[in-house]
Amino acid sequence: MIPVLGLVVGVVAGLLLHPSVPVGLQPYLPIAVIAALDAVFGGIRAILDGIFDDKVFVVSFLSNVVVAAFIVFLGDQLGVGTQLSTGVVVVLGIRIFSNVASIRRHLFKA
Repeated sequence: MIPVLGLVVGVVAGLLLHPSVPVGLQPYLPIAVIAALDAVFGGIRAILDGIFDDKVFVVSFLSNVVVAAFIVFLGDQLGVGTQLSTGVVVVLGIRIFSNVASIRRHLFKA
């Protein structure tokens, strides 16, 4: 119940406060969101597999976001930010779809 309450509070706060992302951080936001989604779908899959561990989830969530942002930052510093961003999106996208396929198999037995 606490995660649902936190989600509701976060959505309401976002709608009321209209937060803005600083220009310097805007290239990293989409990558961070995709990395976070990868961790969330991985967590859902782990719950369905019966192997969920909250500590592993938190570490996975934070490390995914930090590593993905670091790769994009490194790419920006080297002048190849777009290419590395695309690589991160492709890799995490494959992982997300793999986790969703596993979740689908668990839920629908198909």
